[in-house]
Amino acid sequence: MNVDDLILVSVDDHVIEPAHLFQGRVPRKYRDLAPRFVRREDGTMAWLYDGHTILNTALNAVAGRPPSEFGREPTRIEEIRTGCYDIHDRIKDMNANGVLGSMCFPSFPRFCGQLFAETADKDQAAAMVRAYNDWHMEEWAGTYPGRIIPLALPMMWDPEAAATEVHRMAEKGCHAVTFSSSPYDLGLPSLYSDHWDPLWAACAEEGTVVCMHLGSNSKPPMTSPDAPIELVYTLSPVGLFSAAADLLWSQVFRRFPTLRVALSEGGIGWLPYFLERIDYIYGHTQHWSGMDLAGRLPSEIFSEHVILCFIDDLVGIENRHHLNVDNVTWECDYPHSDSTWPVAPEKLLPSLTDMPDDEIDKITHRNAMRHFRYDPFAHIPRDQATVTGLRAQAAGWDISVQSVKHLRPAAARTPGTLS
Repeated sequence: MNVDDLILVSVDDHVIEPAHLFQGRVPRKYRDLAPRFVRREDGTMAWLYDGHTILNTALNAVAGRPPSEFGREPTRIEEIRTGCYDIHDRIKDMNANGVLGSMCFPSFPRFCGQLFAETADKDQAAAMVRAYNDWHMEEWAGTYPGRIIPLALPMMWDPEAAATEVHRMAEKGCHAVTFSSSPYDLGLPSLYSDHWDPLWAACAEEGTVVCMHLGSNSKPPMTSPDAPIELVYTLSPVGLFSAAADLLWSQVFRRFPTLRVALSEGGIGWLPYFLERIDYIYGHTQHWSGMDLAGRLPSEIFSEHVILCFIDDLVGIENRHHLNVDNVTWECDYPHSDSTWPVAPEKLLPSLTDMPDDEIDKITHRNAMRHFRYDPFAHIPRDQATVTGLRAQAAGWDISVQSVKHLRPAAARTPGTLS
């Protein structure tokens, strides 16, 4: 397939929330308690909520910056692309990248709304989650129909309330909800308990996919405090390796046989070994452990229930015959440091060499459309949804690499980042 003919849907991108997000969406009694977007004395931006100051670090939004300026220092709003937080410019950035659809995970509330889960007043917390979800559905996903796959925050502190929110959002057309890859790491009941059953039941009923993003357990993988940043990036997928094992050895899929879970930003290259390993383990332990998978192999259960995604994973694609190709999807990860924006099609194409066109279509868009009940072609003609068609709409849009060193006084730069 020619790169220009690809149709790309990314199931893992991110939004840097705009300052007006909560305006007009929070009940009057909580209006003064809603998160506030502020500019600090040094010019960097932050959200203030419930005694917390939440900064935006540069690595969260480095699309369009030279790699030599990537870093972990707090950013100013002028230092990030407007497409990070403005839906109109996000669509332009997507068009320039030849990307038709995008699912966007939250930033300042953290991956599964941990910020709100830590709020003492749970009624207040619930109001913030509903306000966030309404903004995401009505503005972020609603402004350009067919371009954004809706994604809801859960109420992590209450599975009954989370189930109610899943139903409410499904009525609006949202069939994806974020969740932690290890709620136990957040001080909550584990996946082995029946605590989460109301949420699983609601998701199964609505066809809502549970999205477990890398890092959503709020516990960075570390071997020692003096390890370099490369260590964290190297071990990050291991967290989803653990989540996959928890899901399989728990009762979740046996109690809810139609439930689907997505392992977001986990890659796929490790999966063939993982699946071989769990089958081997089960073959040895089932005789004495009491584990009973009702005549099925764990790899079969995994292949039925778990959706995967990758950015650039040549080894995984080469070994896709060990996976269920119907559950493999693609991601761009805009605007994070791993993102392939604005040349995602060109980065992806070498991995697709010698792959049949029907498999390419599955991985690049059809699987995402089916799993997330997302139909962009109801709004956008197919011939305008290709890389060529979308990039034609972005003619004149500036995607050049821009240095931001001149926007920050030398004294304010973090050593080792902005030089």
